[in-house]
Amino acid sequence: MPFWCSVGLIPLISIAAGFGGWGFLLVFFAVWYLFSALDVLTGLNLDNADPDTEDADLFWYRLVTVIWAPLQFVTLFGLLWYSAVSDLTGWEKIGLFFSMGIISGAIGINYSHELMHQSDRRERMLADVLLAMVLYSHFRSEHLLVHHRYVGTPRDAVTARYGEGFYRFFIRVLGECWTSAFTAERTKLAKKDLPWYDTSNPFFLYWGLQGAMLILAFILAGWVGLGLFIWQALIAMWHLELVNYVEHYGLTRKHLGDGKYEHVKPHHSWNAAHRATNWLLINLQRHSDHHYKPNRRYPLLQTYSVGEAPQLPYGYGIMTFAAMVPRLWRARMNPRVRKWREMYYPEILDWSDYNRGTNPLPR
Repeated sequence: MPFWCSVGLIPLISIAAGFGGWGFLLVFFAVWYLFSALDVLTGLNLDNADPDTEDADLFWYRLVTVIWAPLQFVTLFGLLWYSAVSDLTGWEKIGLFFSMGIISGAIGINYSHELMHQSDRRERMLADVLLAMVLYSHFRSEHLLVHHRYVGTPRDAVTARYGEGFYRFFIRVLGECWTSAFTAERTKLAKKDLPWYDTSNPFFLYWGLQGAMLILAFILAGWVGLGLFIWQALIAMWHLELVNYVEHYGLTRKHLGDGKYEHVKPHHSWNAAHRATNWLLINLQRHSDHHYKPNRRYPLLQTYSVGEAPQLPYGYGIMTFAAMVPRLWRARMNPRVRKWREMYYPEILDWSDYNRGTNPLPR
């Protein structure tokens, strides 16, 4: 099944570790360029599965997301052990764990995103394990309690503002997302008359899992291993926030007054139907439907026409590269945002507050 193609990255990085040298670029070229080229060859996938398909019929689709956490765990810590006993040079180790960060970010965090939305506690726990491997555990709280509720409004940190460059966005969200996630969990506890330090606060689980990962990295490979673990985590965070930046850039929900906003609709996220990249990212590019129906499993996510949701011109591989070149990004995307505004909100003549992200916050 094409959605299993991500598993091929495990032997690929193992080969890279064995060859050393510039072998680490195998993963980089596969994720960033091979699937972009395959998008050209395979075209767009505009077919939609029956959204009412039962979970029992999705076993093989679910299995790849379930087995990924142990696969990534063994790969990551196996590579840390290997880095300690092999004769790899310092720059080869840095390159190898750069590749590992691509895998744990582009695939691992993406799979954790799928798992955290499910009702099965075991799947949600696997999501926590994956996020702990990249020191980004708070993403679960931020994503479920903040992002989905406030997407397209100033309260959502990861809705990139119109004209905001990626580098400014990245620095901003690193702090704001942690703060908003912690605040959301503290608010939930306060509604139950419980203090933030109550043991039911998931941040204690987050800290415990992340601490265990750091300790294991140190045991296996010492201080160098600890540094390499943190390095791959930073690369993974970079990949996550690149995708976040692309998914909602410049798109805002209409302010209805009194701090209220319209309901989330498919046109509040960028959609992409590029077939090969959706195989690799398990339909993450069908993001318009994900926000419209957050609990829908990835094989059942629907794609939308140009008249129903804004479309990215290319898959995420090319779009995330463009995001790292702000002038190129603005040249390609700002006209699309303006066209989106004219199409969906012709009655709004002054977008200045929306551009600055200063329109009134929901209470």
